[in-house]
Amino acid sequence: MSDYKEPSPVNPLPPAVWLLFLALALPELAFSLAEAGLIGGAGAVGWRLNALNDYAFSGVAFDFMVENGRLLPEHMLRFVTYPFVFGSFTSFLFAGVILLAMGKMVGDVLGGWAVALVFFLCGIFGALMFGWITNESWLVGAYPSVYGLIGTYTFLYWQRQVVSGGPQGQAFMLIGVLMGIQLVFGAFFQVGYDWVGELAGFVAGFAITAIVVPGGMARVRAVLRRR
Repeated sequence: MSDYKEPSPVNPLPPAVWLLFLALALPELAFSLAEAGLIGGAGAVGWRLNALNDYAFSGVAFDFMVENGRLLPEHMLRFVTYPFVFGSFTSFLFAGVILLAMGKMVGDVLGGWAVALVFFLCGIFGALMFGWITNESWLVGAYPSVYGLIGTYTFLYWQRQVVSGGPQGQAFMLIGVLMGIQLVFGAFFQVGYDWVGELAGFVAGFAITAIVVPGGMARVRAVLRRR
């Protein structure tokens, strides 16, 4: 009997990516079902708003802690909880797609632990920069975290282009397109300053990868010296 198995048409995702995706999807599923009146009764309509009040990153609380030199545990926790609450199902959907795509690419190269590390560290850094630079009240959703994964992917692609002698600018095409979309939407709609956290997350993902990948910082320094 042959032991040959047909290759799977879908490459498996690292477990860390699935766990992060489920952590985003399950609360959103509950909120969406509640808003559709399918679970929880009449009071369930406010589940999303309550979660945002309790777990979203608060710029007001951040400013209070900075001005008074106090670290309040209930507000420090928001640095790691805000990626898991979204303002709408559509917002979750786009973030979830980016997480699955970038998580797969990063996980295949660096491992699932790297995906989780980048996700949380970039989310924290994105919120920190958002609170420090803007006067906005709330930051919600996993976009700074998934943009961090885009930053990691960008560094890996850029490093490959450096080694192969290919056009290095191609590595930054994805983030350029996403920021361009943000600019277009900002010209026609009031979209706020969430892009500050997202761009900070991207920069953090790029920098973290340069540090942890063997030879990463050496290549960055070599490129900068040639400039």
